[in-house]
Amino acid sequence: MGDAPRGWLAERDEAEIVADLLIAFRDHLGSTRPSDNAMLAGVERLMEGVEAEFLLASPDEDSPPAGVAQLRFRFSVWEAAPDCWLEDLFVRDDARRRGVGVALVKAALRRARERGSRRIELDTNEDNAAAIALYERVGFSARSKPGTGRELFLGLRVSDE
Repeated sequence: MGDAPRGWLAERDEAEIVADLLIAFRDHLGSTRPSDNAMLAGVERLMEGVEAEFLLASPDEDSPPAGVAQLRFRFSVWEAAPDCWLEDLFVRDDARRRGVGVALVKAALRRARERGSRRIELDTNEDNAAAIALYERVGFSARSKPGTGRELFLGLRVSDE
């Protein structure tokens, strides 16, 4: 039995596994949208392109995937390189505190570097102490850009459709 958590780039034939973990994340958040079918279709659509990737992780070599992360890449004129956005990260309850989250973040950092990104960014709720501790443990900070203030993520919902 392997004993080290591992993270890897999800392949297209793992789309259902990715979707199942994202559905578990949706349920964890108390949401009902998107539907299971729409989630799988969205995962498959993103896997066809080059702007998004999914990562999977398991607590050890002998365990099935128990965590997922979604990465998005876009070119930044300010960095003259791609930016990486860590859009989602979820670990099933039964795999938490077993290194799966760290394995996902380290895999995200590795993929960002491999794709030429100079920075990786994310957002999380300020009340999510476990997530903040995880991200800070691997070097993330609310002061990732030059300047004196804390970075803020702002958003506006433009449609419920």
